Amino acid sequence: MYKILEKRELNDQVTLMTFDAPLIAKKAKAGQFVIFRTDEKGERVPLTVADYDREKGTVTIIFQKVGKSTMQLGLMEEGDSILDLVGPLGVPTEFPEGVKRVAVIGGGVGCAIAYPQAKALFNAGVEVDIIAGFRSKDIVILEDEMRAVCKNLYVTTDDGTYGEKGFVTNKLQALIDAGVHYDCVIAIGPVPMMKFVCAVTKPYGIKTIVSLNPIMIDGTGMCGGCRVRVGGKIKYACVDGPDFDGHEVDFDELMHRNSAYRELEQKAREHICRITGGVRNA
Repeated sequence: MYKILEKRELNDQVTLMTFDAPLIAKKAKAGQFVIFRTDEKGERVPLTVADYDREKGTVTIIFQKVGKSTMQLGLMEEGDSILDLVGPLGVPTEFPEGVKRVAVIGGGVGCAIAYPQAKALFNAGVEVDIIAGFRSKDIVILEDEMRAVCKNLYVTTDDGTYGEKGFVTNKLQALIDAGVHYDCVIAIGPVPMMKFVCAVTKPYGIKTIVSLNPIMIDGTGMCGGCRVRVGGKIKYACVDGPDFDGHEVDFDELMHRNSAYRELEQKAREHICRITGGVRNA
């Protein structure tokens, strides 16, 4: 059992939780993920490690309440425990050698994954710019945390209610046009966002790393559910990634596969327990 030590609502749909998990905290690195299960009937859900503290033995995750399991987790409080927290899984992010300046780009809840990447680079002495994009001001998350691990933080919103109006790609293009040289770009967020970031960087030959979020089940490479096409070859995000060269990823195939269970997921979200008011296991 893994006890919830901290719970913090970042906005109406996004929650931060810190767990007592010393063995995971001891080995976790930026880019890796864990798989949680709330109870013995719960599904296995992968989430990136947003932060960790080796001395305290804690691991932090940030999740969006969009499906049955994340909605169930969101109903739990500090002091409660979940059944499983497995990890760290996946390959830690491999930053190119000799980089001096990097743009880390996060879209929405993807900023929770971008933050530890930026933190690792910043602590290594790399000059980091963060571009964080959101639909509107009311869903902005981790602004203070991101500002503490970068030289420049640029916040964009689709509707212009906060920061600069526009998309992260607009800001990235503007910075490149202004003469800013990036040795590497790290993009994490919705698949379409990562696809278009790669379209911006490719003509300039800027190495671009993306963190993929395909359907995943066991997290060990056995089920094959998380397969993605990278450079024309099949890769498995749970053991070969989740980070890949964005210029080689088949984003269209990934988006198609990610939508395969959308109808079933919607039905699961609508299954409300009449006793607790929460989402009930089938």
